[in-house]
Amino acid sequence: MTGSSAGKGLPRNVPARAWQRMLSGRRLDLLDPSPLDIEIEDIAHGLSRVARWNGQTIGPHIFSVAQHSLLVERIAAQIEPAIGRGERLFMLLHDAPEYVIGDMISPFKAVIGDAYKSTENKILSAILLRFSLPAAPAPATLKLAKQADRAAAFFEAVALAGFTRREAERIFGRPAISPQALSVEITPTPVEATQARFLARFREIDQG
Repeated sequence: MTGSSAGKGLPRNVPARAWQRMLSGRRLDLLDPSPLDIEIEDIAHGLSRVARWNGQTIGPHIFSVAQHSLLVERIAAQIEPAIGRGERLFMLLHDAPEYVIGDMISPFKAVIGDAYKSTENKILSAILLRFSLPAAPAPATLKLAKQADRAAAFFEAVALAGFTRREAERIFGRPAISPQALSVEITPTPVEATQARFLARFREIDQG
């Protein structure tokens, strides 16, 4: 049965499916996500298979959202070395909703408008609660995450996505940190390796 005909024959009052089944067996409702339906293994699996930059990056492997998340957490710790467990986990999970809704480039998010952002925020809040973090992070944490995210985007754009340094500076700003210590995080790696590294880093922070 093709996707275009899958809904034919159903009564008109049957609502469209708004949940996704995960490999863990959990079913996550996109409209009303529950923290109880969220597992870190599902997040790691999904994020390591979602490509940043719509896959328009160099090399034999995608640069995944999981790698981006590891990069953001590392940059945030360089900017603010004293951040604790909660802040580090938030940096690692800041894009976690994309394990179920995918990664949309910023220009397309602007076209879609508030619907995408609203769904993304609901899922993120459920994820944060699942791992004992505030559903609404402190303004300072959000500010640091945005700063680290833009720095990560700058380094990715120049190293992987074909941007000139001038283009990247105009769009993302000039990072206040050096990229030398980040080279390992900007090298696209096989999916399985990225998934394992993301899980290991999560557990290291969570248990530390």
